[in-house]
Amino acid sequence: MAQEFDLIVIGAGPGGYPAALRAAEGGRRVAVIEKDELGGTCLNRGCIPTKTLLHASGLYRRLQEAQAEGLSVSEAHVDMARLQERRLEVISSLREGIAVQFQKKGVTLFTGTGRILEKEKVLVTTGKEEILLTAPRILIAAGAKTAVPPIPGIDLPGVEDSAGLLARQKPYDSLIIIGGGVIGMEFASFYSDLGKKVTVLEAMDRILPGMDREISQNLKMILKKRGVDIHTKASVTRVERMQEGGFVCYYEEKGQAFSASAKGLLAAVGRRADGESVWSGQLLGPSGTERGRIPVDENYRTRIPGIYAVGDVTGGIQLAHAATAEGLLALDHMEGREPSIDRRVIPSCVYTDPEIACAGLTCEEAKASGVPVKTAKYIMSLNGKFVLSGQERGFIRLVAREDNEKIVGAQLMCARATDMIGELALAISRGITAGELAGVIHPHPTFGEGIGEAARLLQQERT
Repeated sequence: MAQEFDLIVIGAGPGGYPAALRAAEGGRRVAVIEKDELGGTCLNRGCIPTKTLLHASGLYRRLQEAQAEGLSVSEAHVDMARLQERRLEVISSLREGIAVQFQKKGVTLFTGTGRILEKEKVLVTTGKEEILLTAPRILIAAGAKTAVPPIPGIDLPGVEDSAGLLARQKPYDSLIIIGGGVIGMEFASFYSDLGKKVTVLEAMDRILPGMDREISQNLKMILKKRGVDIHTKASVTRVERMQEGGFVCYYEEKGQAFSASAKGLLAAVGRRADGESVWSGQLLGPSGTERGRIPVDENYRTRIPGIYAVGDVTGGIQLAHAATAEGLLALDHMEGREPSIDRRVIPSCVYTDPEIACAGLTCEEAKASGVPVKTAKYIMSLNGKFVLSGQERGFIRLVAREDNEKIVGAQLMCARATDMIGELALAISRGITAGELAGVIHPHPTFGEGIGEAARLLQQERT
């Protein structure tokens, strides 16, 4: 006999579990199906563990530089076993928090795979049994999986993906990273903080190709200063294992052939949607799922009535907070409510050192869209907190409309950028002007003062 619910959620990652909890708070009977661990990729193999390691490696690097700040540190070393224990402690604590919330709100969790048989029917397959669930609404938040580039030898044993590299008990003495996107650059930061040799091979004309050009150039300069060997417009042609252990990558750069060798190799070329497995054979075609991506409309409805999809599985922006927003917006539509979240402004963050955070439009994007804008850049070396904490380089750039000075974009590269971007996302979302932002009193000394200073510079800018 089928178990009946009001909502079935496939996937307990950022796109699924917040929507499940919100629906349960509203009195709905909710079932969540998760084949792995609560929290999804972000909590278990992505955002949280990566930032845990980066936090520790950043502290280690700063210890090596502490003499400039009047501190003498001797015999500092990295206890990788303890660091891995810490990573697991953080994951476990957050995972348990989700489980507790499920229990408090009455969400029923099924551990296994979920497959939609037909409208309103989902079959859960566990290691022991099959369970039929029914609900008038289904939310798919199945996430994504590691993308494997079509490079000969990339599937050799020992080639790492991000999850495997995170779990290593001993870091490689040298590492090649194929891909200079967010994942690649965060691992480059981690390994260089530990004093390891890192080589980055990026096929595009710059690292972090989806972000502001000046940010990409500055990060490349900083990491090169720390010993990271970065190659852009570098197309990897094949990968081979070396007899003495490790790998050699052959690549082409500026029309010439080169090679790089290292003990470890990370393929960090992104992730692809994982939507095929959630459908029965008879629904796969009608759903329009292609290359793992499930197409949805502006309200996250799939082509099958009553079924919604959000997050990475739709092939959109692969950010945890974007997935969460989409899940809650999909729930709003199911419940007949007005949208509770403004999805027009989605901040992007990179947890290198210095941190990087962006929201809204860059100057180039605004001009390409036909929006006349003006910009102002505040150099953070003028900021007291920046100087006293020994930061290396940073800036805050604001973009505003020419006609009314409403903030339409922000790009930050400095300490605490990922914490400060929320204020600027709010400014963009609510149409706040440079004058209104400059009129907010920011406490001193803080990194956040830079936002007010950038806004004042923007007011002074003449178009």
